[in-house]
Amino acid sequence: MIRNPILPGFNPDPSIVRVGADYYIATSTFEWFPGVQIHHSRDLVHWRLLTRPLRRESQLNMLGAPDSCGVWAPCLTHADGLFHLIYTDVKRYGRTSVGGASGASLRDFHNYLVTCDRIDGEWSDPVFLNSSGFDPSLFHDEDGRKYLLNMLWDHRPGHNRFAGIVLQEYSPQARALVGERRVIFPGTALGLTEAPHLYKRDGWYYLLTAEGGTGWNHAVTMARSRSIDGPYELHPDTHILTSFNRPDAPLQRAGHADLVETAEGETYAVYLCGRPLPNRGRCVLGRETAIQRMVWGDDGWLRTMDGQGLPSLTTPSPGLPAHPFPTAPARSDFDDPSLPLDFQWLRSPHPEELFSLFARPGWLRLYGRETIGSQFRQALVARRQQAFCVSVATFMDFHPRHFQQMAGLVCYYGGSKFHYLYVSHDEARGRHIRVMSALPDSTQADAFTEMIPIPEGPIILRAELDYERLRFAFRLPDGDWVWLPRIFDASILSDEATSPGAPNFTGAFIGMACQDMAGSGVSADFDWFDYQERDYRADPTCR
Repeated sequence: MIRNPILPGFNPDPSIVRVGADYYIATSTFEWFPGVQIHHSRDLVHWRLLTRPLRRESQLNMLGAPDSCGVWAPCLTHADGLFHLIYTDVKRYGRTSVGGASGASLRDFHNYLVTCDRIDGEWSDPVFLNSSGFDPSLFHDEDGRKYLLNMLWDHRPGHNRFAGIVLQEYSPQARALVGERRVIFPGTALGLTEAPHLYKRDGWYYLLTAEGGTGWNHAVTMARSRSIDGPYELHPDTHILTSFNRPDAPLQRAGHADLVETAEGETYAVYLCGRPLPNRGRCVLGRETAIQRMVWGDDGWLRTMDGQGLPSLTTPSPGLPAHPFPTAPARSDFDDPSLPLDFQWLRSPHPEELFSLFARPGWLRLYGRETIGSQFRQALVARRQQAFCVSVATFMDFHPRHFQQMAGLVCYYGGSKFHYLYVSHDEARGRHIRVMSALPDSTQADAFTEMIPIPEGPIILRAELDYERLRFAFRLPDGDWVWLPRIFDASILSDEATSPGAPNFTGAFIGMACQDMAGSGVSADFDWFDYQERDYRADPTCR
């Protein structure tokens, strides 16, 4: 039995594939570089982060991408001896008002294909596919033909923005789409039809989509047809998995699913979900990925095991031999020539402009660049928050000369949502430490705590996350912890803490940052970064 089948550390928008005895899940990474996150398992219970394939400028350049844009909804498949990875690079997410009325919703989506013969190898340069919408996927038919599906975006006022699922053939020889695109599924009354995946079983083409948006109305919809072009008839239940209108369900926002079949013929769905804080309605761990056993009925339709269509906190494991992976160390010492795999940075395909693991061996050096809200060159290296209760600390050596130079430990969602414990210099108070917070649900764009003067020398910074509570502390190498008196609201680091209509998809990250807004490139060195998850069931202080 898989209990609480949330896959830790996974981002949202999962796509799953089995190759022999190995299972791989690809998920979205948005504006975080490198792009696309791939996890690996051999038993569907134990998983490890394996690789991020989009790591060259020729594959991905997100400089200037707005928060929560960048890489959306990858699709991972395997055919003809190759892994195929389809992804969207989102460049614009916005609405234009015309004449005081609701105008065009203009967005830029570019869809690409990369391939590789090894999941952890060097992936190809991308093939451009189209820009007609997002959430693309590739279907390999039994006759060898390949088809691209994606949702169709309609920017015109008065039209359905989510204009249905389109299908178009892809030619590997021409490395391009061929023929005309066709709308094969308009969606249901729930609307916001996206995230298509196509499967073939017993002569039927099964189309899986997400509907209702990625929030509380999210749902997995199924339809089928004898012809790939349609028409597609809806599942008798319409939505085969959803927590819509079920506020009692422990897993909310269930949708955006993909299916995999084991060698023994068992079917599992991986899907996006969220775990809201009690009485707060905010998912501080962002959108996560869960896994659940599904069954095919005698009528040829897929359902949850109990037929209720609800996400479950337990699901039967497939009975494969257990294959656990070594536990990752809590502390990253930055002794290797490459960044530990858990860490990412923002947008730039040129990490050498932002940080170095060679300038001071055994340390991560961040070069002070633009502001912490910059959409271009920002020196911020972080990892995703993977549990409700987390203890984080880092050892920093930093010598600012004036107020435009700052570095420290940040709990970060995006440019308008973060809490930043940083060291800087003030002409009157000297070297000091304080917290700057960007609050999305306040008229005050940012807020600062009082400066606390500190002496020169290295400093250890600490953050304790306990559901919606965040506390910061610091100490000198030979001193005691000094706790800042304020308890900060960690629930702002969530999709739900935002203005209506703004894109909020990434989840919370914790990491190290450095800014030099004078442009002189002062650096901050970090000797180690310690990340430890705490079990709220065993630790009475974590509740």
